Amino acid sequence: MEEENDRVGHPFEAGIFVIDKPAGPTSFRMVSGVRRALGMKKVGHAGTLDPFATGLLIVCAGRPATRMISKMMDGRKEYLATLCLGVETETFDPEGTVVNRQSVAPLRAEQIERCLSSFRGEQLQVPPIYSALKHQGKPLYHYARQGISIVKAARPVFIETLERTDGGHDLAGGEEVQLSVRVVCSKGTYIRSLAADIGRSLGCGAYLTQLRRTRSGCFTLEDSFPGAELLFPDARQRLLAKALSVDDFANLL
Repeated sequence: MEEENDRVGHPFEAGIFVIDKPAGPTSFRMVSGVRRALGMKKVGHAGTLDPFATGLLIVCAGRPATRMISKMMDGRKEYLATLCLGVETETFDPEGTVVNRQSVAPLRAEQIERCLSSFRGEQLQVPPIYSALKHQGKPLYHYARQGISIVKAARPVFIETLERTDGGHDLAGGEEVQLSVRVVCSKGTYIRSLAADIGRSLGCGAYLTQLRRTRSGCFTLEDSFPGAELLFPDARQRLLAKALSVDDFANLL
């Protein structure tokens, strides 16, 4: 495919795109959409989002941009998350089979805050068995889907912020009680695992029902590219209008 000129009249060689991923598609599908729209083979992303999750996905096109991916993954991440208390799934998210269900006892705001405070700061976290983390060259979910549980050693993570976004009131209890939080954390933190750990700490179990990434390092969702627009006939022009150059990224550091 012959590449068109970008908005300053030069052939497009490399760029960074902040995609607002919708729920449903995989991160790889978003990368494929950018690859198809730009007519470029060298395209990758800086940090996977699960299919059910939405929000910030950094996609790099062209070798000068993809070489910067490791730097882009180093910064703090920010998420808005919703936990469903009283239900546990095998994957800690909506994509897994329900393995436990119970009624949630009334929870006072002070009790919830004590629980959340215990997860702030540096801690060790065990990666979920349904994850893209590799074991002998294959992702853990490859083994888990065959009924083989590969448990990786706990890894250090840092949770800078863990706060409620639902008003901080008492929860009356009952079936499938919702708890909404904002999380600012280090790279490598699994919010699914955090949700499950919070549920265990509260004594009722929980799974992550919604997740939206709003920040990654110096990137935010402000002026991001809506992922659904990758299906538009003029996706290339729309993408190029939102492109950041490698120099743009260097200036953000």
